[in-house]
Amino acid sequence: MSDAAETNTQLEKALMEVAIESWRLSKLFIRAISKLDAGDGSKYASQLRYFQKRIEESLESGGLRLVNLEGQPFDAGMAASALNGGDFGPDDVLIVDQMVEPIVMGKDGLKKEGTVMLRKVVA
Repeated sequence: MSDAAETNTQLEKALMEVAIESWRLSKLFIRAISKLDAGDGSKYASQLRYFQKRIEESLESGGLRLVNLEGQPFDAGMAASALNGGDFGPDDVLIVDQMVEPIVMGKDGLKKEGTVMLRKVVA
Protein backbone atom coordinates (compact mmCIF):
# COMPACT_ATOMS: atom_id res chain seq x y z
CA MET A 1 0.00 0.00 0.00
CA SER A 2 1.38 3.42 -0.95
CA ASP A 3 1.86 6.18 1.59
CA ALA A 4 -1.00 8.18 0.04
CA ALA A 5 -3.38 5.20 0.16
CA GLU A 6 -2.40 4.48 3.76
CA THR A 7 -2.96 8.13 4.71
CA ASN A 8 -6.40 8.07 3.03
CA THR A 9 -7.30 4.89 4.93
CA GLN A 10 -6.23 6.47 8.22
CA LEU A 11 -8.21 9.64 7.45
CA GLU A 12 -11.31 7.63 6.55
CA LYS A 13 -11.01 5.62 9.75
CA ALA A 14 -10.62 8.82 11.80
CA LEU A 15 -13.65 10.39 10.08
CA MET A 16 -15.72 7.28 10.84
CA GLU A 17 -14.73 7.33 14.52
CA VAL A 18 -15.53 11.04 14.88
CA ALA A 19 -18.90 10.46 13.16
CA ILE A 20 -19.76 7.51 15.43
CA GLU A 21 -18.86 9.46 18.56
CA SER A 22 -20.89 12.43 17.29
CA TRP A 23 -23.82 10.07 16.70
CA ARG A 24 -23.54 8.78 20.28
CA LEU A 25 -23.35 12.32 21.66
CA SER A 26 -26.42 13.29 19.61
CA LYS A 27 -28.40 10.37 21.08
CA LEU A 28 -27.42 11.49 24.59
CA PHE A 29 -28.26 15.11 23.78
CA ILE A 30 -31.73 14.05 22.56
CA ARG A 31 -32.39 12.37 25.91
CA ALA A 32 -31.22 15.49 27.75
CA ILE A 33 -33.40 17.77 25.59
CA SER A 34 -36.46 15.65 26.37
CA LYS A 35 -36.11 16.66 30.03
CA LEU A 36 -36.25 20.41 29.28
CA ASP A 37 -39.33 22.59 28.99
CA ALA A 38 -40.74 23.03 25.48
CA GLY A 39 -39.20 26.48 24.85
CA ASP A 40 -35.65 25.56 25.69
CA GLY A 41 -36.01 22.09 24.24
CA SER A 42 -37.05 23.31 20.79
CA LYS A 43 -34.12 25.75 20.62
CA TYR A 44 -31.60 23.02 21.46
CA ALA A 45 -33.33 20.50 19.17
CA SER A 46 -32.91 22.97 16.32
CA GLN A 47 -29.20 23.34 17.05
CA LEU A 48 -28.85 19.55 17.21
CA ARG A 49 -30.55 19.11 13.81
CA TYR A 50 -28.11 21.63 12.33
CA PHE A 51 -25.15 19.77 13.89
CA GLN A 52 -26.42 16.42 12.58
CA LYS A 53 -26.92 17.88 9.09
CA ARG A 54 -23.35 19.18 9.06
CA ILE A 55 -22.01 15.78 10.16
CA GLU A 56 -24.01 14.07 7.39
CA GLU A 57 -22.68 16.54 4.81
CA SER A 58 -19.10 15.99 5.96
CA LEU A 59 -19.52 12.23 5.83
CA GLU A 60 -21.10 12.45 2.38
CA SER A 61 -18.15 14.47 1.08
CA GLY A 62 -15.94 11.63 2.32
CA GLY A 63 -18.15 9.02 0.63
CA LEU A 64 -19.61 7.73 3.92
CA ARG A 65 -23.01 7.58 5.62
CA LEU A 66 -24.37 6.30 8.91
CA VAL A 67 -27.27 3.83 8.93
CA ASN A 68 -29.71 3.57 11.85
CA LEU A 69 -31.96 0.48 11.95
CA GLU A 70 -34.04 1.31 15.04
CA GLY A 71 -37.61 0.06 14.73
CA GLN A 72 -36.88 -2.24 11.79
CA PRO A 73 -37.40 -6.01 11.84
CA PHE A 74 -34.18 -7.79 12.76
CA ASP A 75 -32.63 -10.13 10.25
CA ALA A 76 -29.55 -12.23 10.98
CA GLY A 77 -28.06 -11.00 7.69
CA MET A 78 -28.02 -7.36 8.82
CA ALA A 79 -24.69 -5.61 9.03
CA ALA A 80 -25.09 -5.38 12.79
CA SER A 81 -24.37 -7.67 15.70
CA ALA A 82 -26.91 -8.01 18.49
CA LEU A 83 -25.64 -7.67 22.04
CA ASN A 84 -28.65 -9.53 23.43
CA GLY A 85 -29.26 -11.97 20.55
CA GLY A 86 -28.85 -15.00 22.82
CA ASP A 87 -31.81 -13.89 24.94
CA PHE A 88 -34.34 -14.97 22.33
CA GLY A 89 -35.56 -18.21 20.79
CA PRO A 90 -35.18 -19.13 17.12
CA ASP A 91 -38.90 -18.56 16.42
CA ASP A 92 -39.12 -15.16 18.12
CA VAL A 93 -39.96 -12.20 15.89
CA LEU A 94 -37.49 -9.45 16.73
CA ILE A 95 -37.05 -5.79 15.98
CA VAL A 96 -34.08 -3.49 16.46
CA ASP A 97 -34.97 -1.70 19.68
CA GLN A 98 -31.84 0.41 19.99
CA MET A 99 -28.75 1.11 17.93
CA VAL A 100 -25.73 1.11 20.22
CA GLU A 101 -23.45 1.94 17.32
CA PRO A 102 -24.55 2.81 13.77
CA ILE A 103 -23.58 0.99 10.61
CA VAL A 104 -21.08 2.90 8.45
CA MET A 105 -21.51 2.53 4.70
CA GLY A 106 -19.13 3.75 2.01
CA LYS A 107 -19.36 4.10 -1.75
CA ASP A 108 -18.11 0.54 -2.15
CA GLY A 109 -20.26 -1.02 0.58
CA LEU A 110 -19.96 -1.79 4.28
CA LYS A 111 -17.18 0.00 6.15
CA LYS A 112 -18.11 -0.85 9.75
CA GLU A 113 -20.70 -3.14 11.24
CA GLY A 114 -23.15 -1.67 13.75
CA THR A 115 -24.22 -2.93 17.17
CA VAL A 116 -27.86 -3.29 18.24
CA MET A 117 -30.13 -4.26 21.10
CA LEU A 118 -33.17 -6.34 20.13
CA ARG A 119 -36.71 -6.55 21.42
CA LYS A 120 -39.24 -9.33 20.93
CA VAL A 121 -42.40 -8.40 19.07
CA VAL A 122 -45.38 -9.36 21.20
CA ALA A 123 -48.40 -10.29 19.11
